[in-house]
Amino acid sequence: MFYLGIDVSKAKLDCALFDSSTSKQKCKVVSNDPDGFAKLLDWLAKQKVEAVHVIMEPTGVYHEPAALALTDAGIRLSLVNPAQLRNFAKGLGVKTKTDKADSSVLARFGATQNPELWQPPSIAARTLKALLARRDVLAEHLQREHNRREMIQFSEVPAPVQQSIAASIEFLTGELARLDQQIQSHIDDDPDLRGKKDLLETIPGVGPRVALNMTALLAARHFERAEQLAAYLGLVPVQWESGTSVSARPRMSKAGPSHLRKLLYMPAVVAIRANPHIKALYERLLIRGKPKMAAIGAAMRKLAHLCFGVVHTGKPYDAKLMHPA
Repeated sequence: MFYLGIDVSKAKLDCALFDSSTSKQKCKVVSNDPDGFAKLLDWLAKQKVEAVHVIMEPTGVYHEPAALALTDAGIRLSLVNPAQLRNFAKGLGVKTKTDKADSSVLARFGATQNPELWQPPSIAARTLKALLARRDVLAEHLQREHNRREMIQFSEVPAPVQQSIAASIEFLTGELARLDQQIQSHIDDDPDLRGKKDLLETIPGVGPRVALNMTALLAARHFERAEQLAAYLGLVPVQWESGTSVSARPRMSKAGPSHLRKLLYMPAVVAIRANPHIKALYERLLIRGKPKMAAIGAAMRKLAHLCFGVVHTGKPYDAKLMHPA
């Protein structure tokens, strides 16, 4: 069996092909673009590799095109948690930190750990994710222009600058409205996405924005348990202890996508009043003496659990089903 470790950067892919039967290794560097993906597939064919398992580390958005191109070509692929990989490298005694060394560690991780295969998201899920990402960019630009218009009210700014800001706000407002319509049409045209969004919106505290983003996430990634979703979002508490001298309060791991955690904060605050599951959890934690921010963090985690629950079961939220947190 062959294992291909790929260390991903913005410009290139450092590849290490490891033969588990002989422990021999070959290396290849290609560009991180469609031309590079084609060269990599051609190189694998020349090596007469019949069965290969690709191991990659997720690196923001830079790994996604390569991962999709390889899986579309029928190649088995796994995405490895960076923390797991670091611990594995330490276990091997690898101290060198280079792209070539990292690709070799990835290949050996695959050969010894047999990581779970990655399931690529559907085209519909990919499209929704891209549309939402674009919407976030436009919303940020629009907010900055609104801030600029507010600031110039307290200073003398030439009329052309004021006109430019006004024109920019008008354009961005129109683009945002057009994109919102495209997102809604895309959801309406796909039964799976529409079903997930409708289920999520039955949860008190989950509004349209949270429903859209959680729909995109749950359509693109597979989670076996609610705890896996919470861990991916960085909402699980982490203990800070070392011996007998260091002992701090548990903190939220914050290991996942920060924009989704930020998006869940206000809905969790609303859910403390409107959602019976989360209200009961929040009040119980305060009675036990937990700080308010820790209780809000638990409310965010519970909200993620409920999102997983309705999508996993295919049933709308039911306030009568009071499960323990």
